[in-house]
Amino acid sequence: MDRLLVLVRHGQSEWNLKNLFTGWRDPDLTEQGVTEARRAGALLAGEGISFDLAYTSALGRAQRTCKLVLEEMGLSGLKTIEDQALNERDYGDLSGLNKDDARAKFGEEQVHVWRRSYDVPPPGGESLRDTVARVLPYFVQEILPSVLRGEKTLVAAHGNSLRALVMVLEKLSPAGIMKRELATGAPIVYRLGPDATVIEKRDLIV
Repeated sequence: MDRLLVLVRHGQSEWNLKNLFTGWRDPDLTEQGVTEARRAGALLAGEGISFDLAYTSALGRAQRTCKLVLEEMGLSGLKTIEDQALNERDYGDLSGLNKDDARAKFGEEQVHVWRRSYDVPPPGGESLRDTVARVLPYFVQEILPSVLRGEKTLVAAHGNSLRALVMVLEKLSPAGIMKRELATGAPIVYRLGPDATVIEKRDLIV
């Protein structure tokens, strides 16, 4: 049985391009982001990969990425489940701020702590630990059973919600996951054993 799980961070968004904290705000993809999503689909199709099921967040940039990936693979209309449990980390009061302006307002060291510590949230927002606590139960209860049943599964989501999954799948420490960067539109392909451990992992280079 092929227990396939593929994670894809959404393509570049308008706010990625403008260097803004995005979180639960809902900007669309840029033209580059659309290209990245389509390229991810072409890469996956070129690997002979197909899907039985897809999951995405409640945010448009991830949903559009998911749709574009599937279109490129000839899988338009595939059952896709949307849930805010897979939303990006909520940046709270930082949402919508330019990252350079945030450093000027709060101080570079403080912004670095909010962005790169595991358990210190920005005002009104979530830490990565909070994001893991939101994403992981959904993964364990909804996504993982699909994979273990042999349903080849795509998850199109966000840098930090996917970090939560990568942390668990790859058994990374809090310090290790904070150093892990996930490129936009770059698929990560996992094959799992019957006990849900990773037996193969590949990064498809965009």
